[in-house]
Amino acid sequence: MPGNMANILDVTASPQFEDLLKKTGKSLTVVHFLAAWAPQCAQMNDVLAELAKEHAQTTFVKLEAEAVPEVSEKYEISSVPTFLFFKGGEVVDRLDGAHAPELSKKVSKLAVGGVGGPSGGTGEAPKQDLNERLKKLINAAPCMLFMKGNPQEPRCGFSRQIVQIFKDQSIQYSSFDILSDEEVRQGLKTYSNWPTYPQVYANGDLVGGLDIIKELVESGELDSTLPKAETLENRLKSLINKHSVMLFMKGNKEAARCGFSRQILELMNGAGVDYDTFDILSDEEVRQGLKTFSNWPTYPQLYVKGELIGGLDIVKELKESGELASVLKGE
Repeated sequence: MPGNMANILDVTASPQFEDLLKKTGKSLTVVHFLAAWAPQCAQMNDVLAELAKEHAQTTFVKLEAEAVPEVSEKYEISSVPTFLFFKGGEVVDRLDGAHAPELSKKVSKLAVGGVGGPSGGTGEAPKQDLNERLKKLINAAPCMLFMKGNPQEPRCGFSRQIVQIFKDQSIQYSSFDILSDEEVRQGLKTYSNWPTYPQVYANGDLVGGLDIIKELVESGELDSTLPKAETLENRLKSLINKHSVMLFMKGNKEAARCGFSRQILELMNGAGVDYDTFDILSDEEVRQGLKTFSNWPTYPQLYVKGELIGGLDIVKELKESGELASVLKGE
């Protein structure tokens, strides 16, 4: 039976996650790193649902660890379930494993702010907070989809169609399952004066339901209405062209994280040409994607004016032949 379950969001991409952390500010955000194949994650989702009823001001997020590797790698998630607790965009606590009582204890402690706030029972959120809650949910991501079920398992035909359209059109969005929260389900109809679901919001404003999304696709206006997920190819192109000399390496200018990267930095620094670096250890998508994009299987990789020069061996050869400085200047 749907209860008064609070803010539980499904997040499927790294930029969405960063946006969400910015928006939730100082209030508590609890992130469940999970895997669909792990039964203990499903059990902890039920625990999350119960906690969400008690803590209406806390944002709860479900994030499939393997689907968003750059976020999992950044926060060193090595097993599921893992819970991270954020305030002001920073991790304030962590819980590894399926420990329901411990999770409950940490949420209660952190939700009251841990700064001399009243501890113990939080009680029901007052009614006037519903509009605030709806506003917060609508603005939780640049594009918010209120649907039946979630993108992995839509629970009605209209929701399934809209998820498919978003996938086909590469739309980047977060979603909220209205079947999980009767208060939001009824409240949002009144708040937006829109009686049915699914409902799509862009930058806090209602766009409409499935029919309107279909019309926007047909008229070619969907791209300008909703934020597109940047394709990997475009992302790689913009990274390669971020600076006229770009070095993709393990680590960065200040600290190389492998011997080959360390050697190439010494050669680059000796050439006296300004350059920028990108740490491939910080982003698994870029790390794997660039190998295919450039048809070059190893790192480091050096680019000048958007063109691949090569790796350490080629840079060594250029240094020995005296050509390195002129190649780096694009001459």
